[in-house]
Amino acid sequence: MTNKVEICGVNTSKLPVLSRQEKDELFKRIKAGDNDAREKFINGNLRLVLSVIQRFNNRGENADDLFQVGCIGLIKAIDNFDLSQNVQFSTYAVPMIIGEIRRYLRDNSSIRVSRSLKDIAYKALKVKEKLTSKNSKEPTISEIAKELDLPKEDVVFALDAIADPISLFEPVYHDGGEAIFVMDQVKDTKNVDENWLENIALNEAMKHLDDREKHILNLRFFNGKTQMEVADEIGISQAQVSRLEKSALKQLRKYV
Repeated sequence: MTNKVEICGVNTSKLPVLSRQEKDELFKRIKAGDNDAREKFINGNLRLVLSVIQRFNNRGENADDLFQVGCIGLIKAIDNFDLSQNVQFSTYAVPMIIGEIRRYLRDNSSIRVSRSLKDIAYKALKVKEKLTSKNSKEPTISEIAKELDLPKEDVVFALDAIADPISLFEPVYHDGGEAIFVMDQVKDTKNVDENWLENIALNEAMKHLDDREKHILNLRFFNGKTQMEVADEIGISQAQVSRLEKSALKQLRKYV
């Protein structure tokens, strides 16, 4: 009972698992109009929905809502799946479930986007999917714009408008040690001349750092360079720059 997890009234610990053969047999019955087989097939793939919604745990969304939306994606995948393609159902269904959840998140985002922009973006996504399927490669923005008979800039703007916002603390790289976050990749192009370390009287504290730590902080905060640029300049990895930067800032706090 301690491992029991309920979502939308479903006890996920008791969800069935179907074999490849069972899925194929049920799907043939579904295509023949067997509603009982359809129900059994849906229940046998709810674990797939659960695995997908775990990717969206950090969004702060209600798990029940995401599960229901994911189930809609699962049902759409069942309705459109072609057994003759010799592709596992999960391979086809996962992108469908993810797409349905992402549409839900975009439509319910706190960042409001005009309906016209959304319409262009959704049309662009459909065209992208169609061209990818047709040409077996992802189309360029220019190709999508040509298909829609719209300026390239309009397509770019529309797709950017529905893109999910990313936290500055979203990890973008992990080498087994400390993670590198989005904020570590941001370059300051407005305040490169503002020596904020001097302005808050950190000269004395800087004396407690070694030459490499001072050099890294100077490049990062005086010259406004990204960690990758600093790594290229001094000949070490970005992960090492990140660790040295955090260590140097921790040292500064001791003396301020």
